[in-house]
Amino acid sequence: MESSLPFPSACLSHWHRGTRSFPHLNANHHAQVPTTTKHAIIGSGISGALTAFSLIENGTNPSDILILEAREAVSGASGRNAGHIRPAIKILQNEKRVLEQTRAFITTHGINSDFVDTTTFDVCMTPESITEQESALAAYKDAGGDVSQVRVWEGEEAQSRTRVRSALRAYEWPAASNNPAKLVQWILSDVVGKGAGLWTHCPVDEIVRGRGGGGWEVHTSRGTVVAETVVHCTNAYAGSLVPGLGGMLRPRRSQAQTFVPGGYGGGHFFSVNPLKDGMVVIGGTGTRDGGDVGTEEWKAEASFDDRGFNTVLAENSRREFEGIWAVERHGEGFDYAWTGILGITRDSVPVVGAVDGLEGQWVCAGFNGHGMAIAFTCALGLAKLMSGERWEETGLPECFKAGRVNSE
Repeated sequence: MESSLPFPSACLSHWHRGTRSFPHLNANHHAQVPTTTKHAIIGSGISGALTAFSLIENGTNPSDILILEAREAVSGASGRNAGHIRPAIKILQNEKRVLEQTRAFITTHGINSDFVDTTTFDVCMTPESITEQESALAAYKDAGGDVSQVRVWEGEEAQSRTRVRSALRAYEWPAASNNPAKLVQWILSDVVGKGAGLWTHCPVDEIVRGRGGGGWEVHTSRGTVVAETVVHCTNAYAGSLVPGLGGMLRPRRSQAQTFVPGGYGGGHFFSVNPLKDGMVVIGGTGTRDGGDVGTEEWKAEASFDDRGFNTVLAENSRREFEGIWAVERHGEGFDYAWTGILGITRDSVPVVGAVDGLEGQWVCAGFNGHGMAIAFTCALGLAKLMSGERWEETGLPECFKAGRVNSE
């Protein structure tokens, strides 16, 4: 499918509904963009905000940074995920480091983002899924990975711990719950307070080489800004502005729901994420092969449309939820549903670094539904690269390197 800019009227997530008083939510939404800047960062989510924060930490003058957002601040995937920082077995070491660094970052800066340490489960419902997980974990261990924190539960013990009655096996390891909107809003407030610019409701529709070969002309809905460097932090939307990326990066619509638990109010379950206030989020709900998901539009896996949610998927999640938690009183059970757009790459890993053939353009995108578990180290690593450090100094896996994307 063709690449796209974000839809201007996206639905609100659970996190958006509770952070409407953010003072920079619609920052500079009527102002013309500056005529020049050193660094133009496109996207105000976790990767864009952290890249700006890290550049400042590395010595960049904050006034040399301009963040451009197509909608309101933190309106994309960072403000729409299920609120978890959940390491995946296949890239466990980097995501374990993300969890540790995110916890340290929030603690050091005293950020009130409802961060809670918890555990996460991968639940195997079929013999085939057991074989797949065994293979992934064994390969990781053979490569030198530390699996000491991964606990394996079988049969009745797996069912008891996950509350999934048909579970055959469950893998459990440390994770965390977090309010992503509050976290990113804190970072944006910090960089703006230091002097960086933030322009919201200002989509970028074209980037061309500057006249005489000097920098890049970034064309927006409210004027053109000439930038020395351009940083693409728009995840699924990056292919609309980065030649060569559109062929390997596609959107995937994902849905999440919040629930108020009833009779069973504790523990941890599968992709259900307990929040600090006692509510839970069932995240990552998507279409299933052969399933009746309503209209043909919603059956389409690839979509940039985050304006609403699928009522059939929400009803399926409600039934699954009520099979686990007792819902006895008015106010318990299903609360709210929303949609977010994931950036999916062909090889299931992010794209981080310089864009080949487009000197001065950088990218940090393609998080495959693991944005809060990957983007933290990706953004810090990108800032190091932009400051002249070598890839080896970023600490990122070699497979994340953007060299596999060309500018053709």
